[in-house]
Order: sequence, then structure tokens, then C-alpha cells
Amino acid sequence: MNRILLASAFLLAGLSTLCAAETPLPAAGPLMKSPAVKLVEPHLHIARSNLAGHARIALTFDACMGQADERILSTLVRERIPATIFVTARWLKRNPAALAVFLQNPDLFELENHGENHIPAVDTPTLVYGIASAGSPQAVRQEVEGGAAAMLASGIPAPHWFRGSTAKYDLSAIGEIRAMGYRIAGYSVNGDGGSLLGAAITEKRITSARDGDVVISHINQPTHAAGEGVAKALVDLKAKGTEFVRLDDVEDTGDDKTTE
Repeated sequence: MNRILLASAFLLAGLSTLCAAETPLPAAGPLMKSPAVKLVEPHLHIARSNLAGHARIALTFDACMGQADERILSTLVRERIPATIFVTARWLKRNPAALAVFLQNPDLFELENHGENHIPAVDTPTLVYGIASAGSPQAVRQEVEGGAAAMLASGIPAPHWFRGSTAKYDLSAIGEIRAMGYRIAGYSVNGDGGSLLGAAITEKRITSARDGDVVISHINQPTHAAGEGVAKALVDLKAKGTEFVRLDDVEDTGDDKTTE
């Protein structure tokens, strides 16, 4: 499947976490014929404010690979909007300047684990949106622990949350990650369709977030139109009196035993 067809498939599926332009596709082979694996894409909600005109929303951003999107980052800093950022080891290596901004604003940014190499945290061999899964419990552990090690080496506090590539898991991998001490970050609003949506639809999706929603978008695709929509939506929500919180700031509820 070429990249254009892959991008179309992602939009139709509503993919939230894959950075399509930078994730290599595996070659056809035995993995392509593997039996179907039951995957889940967990939802996550935070405690509502229950105050009219004062919705509480958690903004989460994936930094998969690529470069930092300064349109989004500068808006978060300028408007003093808190957010939870999920970083991979690969992204950290390429973005020391953006990392410095995160670390210089600990009141705004909570940095959490998006894995070592942006591999789906599924412990059975399969393909998730064309990407080979980790494929074994040992490989899932390496993806999680490798991401955490890179964060610690970069001066980031030990993470408490994990979100895997594609935000899809099998139930056994969820149990394994939870046993490692992590809460798994689902979401309730897909803000930018894997960074593949246009600016206007992205802005509309994010500004539609309601009290208690967890929004997922991307902060690593500065050439995509979606980033413009994300930045505009942040200003829109602030003007509406939205309360922005990080995941560690409030109580939360995730399905599929991702936070129990």
C-alpha cells in the first residue's frame, strides 16, 4: 500500500496516533497472513467540573517522530494552556529545543511515555493500520521501558502514563503494561485524525469537546494543515472559559481496565 492509500485508510478509520508519513511499512510476508487479533481502542474521561460555561478538558498531544509543531507549542506557552505530551524516544532525539521549552514550563506540561520506536503495543504478531505490532510480551515491555529510559536520560521525571502507537492494544498487553505500573491513556475526542485532517475540521472537532473530555492531537507535524486548526481551537476554547487540566491533575476513568 502506498502512502496516499495509507493516509486515506487512516482518515476513514479515524486513526488518532499514527504519524503516517514517517512510519515505515513492513514488507509483505507471513505477518500479513496472521490470524485476526482482537484489538481495543480505549476511551478515557476525566472528572467533570459540572459548572455551566466552565467545561474541564484534558488536552493530550502525541509527539511520535518528526519535528515540533511551533504553531501549537507557541500557542500553548503564550496562552498558558496546560497539556499532557506523549513523547517517543525517537522524537526526543530530534527535538532538544522543544524539550527545553517543555522542561522550562513544568506548570504547563506533563510529559508522558509514547514508547521507544512508535510500535503498537500489541503482544501478538499482527498489523495495525499496516504497522507491525510489537508481537510479544517481551517486545511490548521493551517498547514501554525503552521510552521511559529515554525520558529519564533527557531529564524528564519518571512517567506514569503510557499511550502506544495507534492507541490500539490487545487485552493481554493492557494487563502487562498495567503490571508495569502505568495507566494507559485513551481519549474521547480525536482532534486531528492522526494529523491528517484539514485545519477547519480539526478546529471544529476540538472546539466540540465537552466537560470531561480527553482530546488527542499531534504536535509533531508542522507541515500539516491540522496544526493550524489545533492552534485556533486552543484559543477558541480558552475564550469560552474552558478549564484545561493535565492527566495527573484530576481523577479519570478509562475503559478496558486501562486505569483501574
